[in-house]
Amino acid sequence: MTRFTSAALIVNAKSRNGQALFDRACAALEPLGIAVDAHAVEDPRDLDATIQKALAKNPELVILGGGDGTISGLVDHLVGRDITLGVLPLGTANSFCRTLGIPLDIEAAVDVIVNGEPRRIDLGMIGDDYFANAATMGIAPQIAETVPHGLKKWLGRAGYLSWAVLQFVRFKPFWITVDTGRGPQHLKVVEVRIANGRYHGGEEMMEEAEVDSGDIVIECVRGHVKRRLIANWAANLLRLPQRREDIVVFRGNSIRLDSQPRLPISIDGEVLARTPIVAKIAAAVIEVMVPRENAAA
Repeated sequence: MTRFTSAALIVNAKSRNGQALFDRACAALEPLGIAVDAHAVEDPRDLDATIQKALAKNPELVILGGGDGTISGLVDHLVGRDITLGVLPLGTANSFCRTLGIPLDIEAAVDVIVNGEPRRIDLGMIGDDYFANAATMGIAPQIAETVPHGLKKWLGRAGYLSWAVLQFVRFKPFWITVDTGRGPQHLKVVEVRIANGRYHGGEEMMEEAEVDSGDIVIECVRGHVKRRLIANWAANLLRLPQRREDIVVFRGNSIRLDSQPRLPISIDGEVLARTPIVAKIAAAVIEVMVPRENAAA
């Protein structure tokens, strides 16, 4: 059974099923004998204030329920504290959970929090902002930056995909400059992935990235035409050997990245930065509950 006596649960309940998912999470935790300070947050702008309020009560465990953007947006508050993180996969892609082997079923994820083991992991950084999983340059932040407010909530995945197709028609390859400290390199690319974990968009794409490697990994998909991006996505989805074609990998604990033109960067789905940036790794800065078989990965 769980080693914790007190916990805070913060759930991003913005989605259409947010309140129902929150109720399921509370029901799964109720019989475990943990004193849980539970919060369903319907306005994402209130998430920071909510976790600060919860942390003031000094919980031993903080359980975050939401997608990758929610985890990345709140994980900053746990750095430097003697608090363990638990994660409930309530998002669309749940790449962070996939990386750590956390089940995508709420009740099974709660079982990991109760019966799993803690694993100390790295966090990525863009400037002074921590992130849990991955940041992206290219079509993904272009979509995130332009999508009408509430489109995905009210029209669902079909509405979001329609907007994504429109943005892809407008999308153009771009030039980047990458400097790991050994001099700048210039590439024409169709996508850039800045990774602390192996999964992106729910798919295993960054094969050289690990959450406890001590390195930030940047993968650049080279190409002068945007169909190279479609080919790379398809090869990743089908796990074809060609998925590593046109991929240039950079790794280190600090890498400078610039682009022409200046471009937005989405951090686990949220546009929070623009080039130029410095991508860094913060090694072994938080502890998260994972399945026992993944604790010593």
